[in-house]
Amino acid sequence: MIEKPKHILKSARKCAWKQLKDLNRRQQLRRLQHEDPENYNEAGTLLIPLQREDVQPTEEDTEADRIARLRGVEYLRDLRTHRYTDTYVEPNNCIEIVELVEVTEEHTMPIDTENPETKPLNNNNNNNGNGKSAQSKPKIQPKYSIHRDVLTHELVIKDTGYAARDKSIPSSLRNCWRGWNFLSLFTGTIPILQWLPQYSLRRDLIGDIIAGFTVAIMNIPHGMAYGMLAGVSAGNGLYMAVFPVLVYMLLGTSKHISIGTFAVASMMTQKVVFTHANFDPNAVTLTTTAATTTTTASPLSSLGTSTAESLSILSTTTTTTTAATTAAYLLQNVTTTMLPPSENIITNVEVVTSLALAVGIVNLLMSFFRLGTLASLLSEPLVNGFTTAAACHVVTAQLKDVFGIKVPRHKGAFKILYTVVDVVKGVPETNLVNFGFCLGIIVFMTICNECLKPCLSKRCRFPLPGELIAVIGGTLISKFCHLKVDFNMQPVGEIPKGLPEFQLPRLDLVPLVAVDSIAIAIVTYSIIMSMGLTFAKKHGYEVRANQELFAMGVGNIVGGCFSCLPMACSLSRSVIQDQTGGVSQIASLVSASLVVATIMWIGPFFSDLPRCVLAGVIIVALKPMFMQVKELKKFSKQGKLEIFTWICTFLCVVLIDIDIGLLIGVCVSLLALYIKGLKPYSCLLGYIPEAPGIYMDINQHRNVMQVPETRIFRYCGSLNFATSLFFRRALNETVGLDKNSNSNSNRSVKTKTTYAQVAQNGGMAIKGKFMEAPDSFQFLILDFTMLGHIDVAGCSTLSDISKELKARGARLLLASPVDRVYDTLVHSMALSEGPFEIFPTLHDAVEYANAFRTA
Repeated sequence: MIEKPKHILKSARKCAWKQLKDLNRRQQLRRLQHEDPENYNEAGTLLIPLQREDVQPTEEDTEADRIARLRGVEYLRDLRTHRYTDTYVEPNNCIEIVELVEVTEEHTMPIDTENPETKPLNNNNNNNGNGKSAQSKPKIQPKYSIHRDVLTHELVIKDTGYAARDKSIPSSLRNCWRGWNFLSLFTGTIPILQWLPQYSLRRDLIGDIIAGFTVAIMNIPHGMAYGMLAGVSAGNGLYMAVFPVLVYMLLGTSKHISIGTFAVASMMTQKVVFTHANFDPNAVTLTTTAATTTTTASPLSSLGTSTAESLSILSTTTTTTTAATTAAYLLQNVTTTMLPPSENIITNVEVVTSLALAVGIVNLLMSFFRLGTLASLLSEPLVNGFTTAAACHVVTAQLKDVFGIKVPRHKGAFKILYTVVDVVKGVPETNLVNFGFCLGIIVFMTICNECLKPCLSKRCRFPLPGELIAVIGGTLISKFCHLKVDFNMQPVGEIPKGLPEFQLPRLDLVPLVAVDSIAIAIVTYSIIMSMGLTFAKKHGYEVRANQELFAMGVGNIVGGCFSCLPMACSLSRSVIQDQTGGVSQIASLVSASLVVATIMWIGPFFSDLPRCVLAGVIIVALKPMFMQVKELKKFSKQGKLEIFTWICTFLCVVLIDIDIGLLIGVCVSLLALYIKGLKPYSCLLGYIPEAPGIYMDINQHRNVMQVPETRIFRYCGSLNFATSLFFRRALNETVGLDKNSNSNSNRSVKTKTTYAQVAQNGGMAIKGKFMEAPDSFQFLILDFTMLGHIDVAGCSTLSDISKELKARGARLLLASPVDRVYDTLVHSMALSEGPFEIFPTLHDAVEYANAFRTA
């Protein structure tokens, strides 16, 4: 057993010493396996015979035997010293026994300036036991040389036994049927069956309980606030923390995201509600409640003098009856004056439930058609700009609750500007108590988020529940100080006690909200998927896109039957669930149970909560969205198209509307993607004189030489009907091949300045520019190493180029196509295109051109 030298404790890298011990251990194992004394030298070092005999080929050998023998010879020839290899082989093919040098205590470890990856341990200098320096092996630069005939792609295809994939429909159906496993399909559809058997109560349950309790504390104020933001009651927002959460726990694949309400989804829902709903029961309830309060305070004040005198004796005993009768009369008048015809009544909750059903149907259709990658169309600048603009809409919608004023609703383009103008006009009528209360909530929440939470997070696992403290404190202050009666502060309204009953949404409203449901489905899916991928990457598990769509579809349909909004997830709640120790969706089960307990017994307590408190909570919670503006600097460095996408999406969403702005942003993002794909990278290649076989861009590498009488054109991307025009234009500008030219006169190559030696490249320099000589090239080689796809239109373009080259005495060679590109080329040749000369590698094509040129 070797000991670690003390004089290298600080300088040696940890991995180097570990490799040294592994080397010694492997040598000891070999000694145990090779007991023959002839296998050791005088010093006791194991001798490994790399090749004991040279087996000559016989006539009985099959082609497979010859290939195996050839591979073995090439392996022995190309074997070099490696950081994880104990052997050393000379570069020649001689038969010899190589000695492994023993590691001793005097072995010098590599110091910090040496990289053990580039200098293997068994290549270091060693001292033998007598103190004499052992013969050190020199560090040899790996080299290789290949001696074979130039091959065409047809020969390679024939020798390798390549067979094109059968793309017929029966073959696809057979492969699909063979790949089916009903048990895997069932457990994949219900992912809880996969991870629940591996769940450890002892290891994971405590963390999930703590995370669930913490998320439930956040869910109560968030659900109430975003429910009011969506245009329905606070109770509908609380239901979002129960029914969709339980469905996602069964069907979802992410273990850490917190399903429920989200500001952007609620804002988009509010737009649909205000568009289609014509009756709000909550507004009528508030009006009736105010009327009942006034009547109870003075029940006889509205009657005539004589009537009051005649009923003065009975006034004491009939006060409650008169108040109830007057309230019923007022409710009848309000109902008569406000309600549309009974057959045309559409309430806010009916629109929301029908919208949730429509969104669920869209999610299921996307899952059925495997459109899980659709979210990739929403680029990062698009999502960033959209959420920032949606935050502006959310804040604008909360201004009326902040100032305690009434603002008319606006629809269509520029509604956010009209709302701001109305708010400015209504500032003189501000309810100062309402405004001061909301301002205090904002200051309190800011202090909690910026100061108290970071300090407590270092000392306590539980985060400070600032939102819940604000909601409970606001409710208590409203109850004991009578803010609703004395200062006319609007409460959130009645919160029903208990869970809602099962009720199918109105199916006749689904066609009305179908278009809006598509936008909401895509936005909510992109939010859930992005959050799920973030946590999956952090914790090392898989999130399946199509299964997420299926879970969202079922969750939205079930939620629509229980008065829920379209489901989404929250970044803040998801992060808290992860930080507090949540490891699975059991945390969501704990959270949903606590929210159910709140609805069953504590829900009516929050009916007196002022709306301005929820407005303050929402405004403070939107700070991370507004801070996304800092990402503009990053997008500006990425490119002009990214910053243009962000600005265009942001302005369109703010100025026009959420759904139309999102559509415009998607179109701009797709246009940017098309522009990037329409102009792929292309260049002219040359070779390195010191290293033949390596070809680099002439415009970027000054010492690269151009192959005589040969032009090598590399094209990256796809060659199809959409990019064939750009391919032809880039080829003409780079190589000088003009479609409309019938002469071989001198012409300038419209490329960037090249550093290649002009005389060697077959041209001359005129005024610092490279000028092609007449008939300067005989071969045009198209390097298709980075060509991923080609269609028949692209093959037709190649055929036209080949004909033009033949007219000017040159030939077209295609190099290194991938299999799918080669299949398309062969298919096009069967359709009278081509023929094409195809080579497996670029170097094969170059050597073929050189041999043909010098023959």
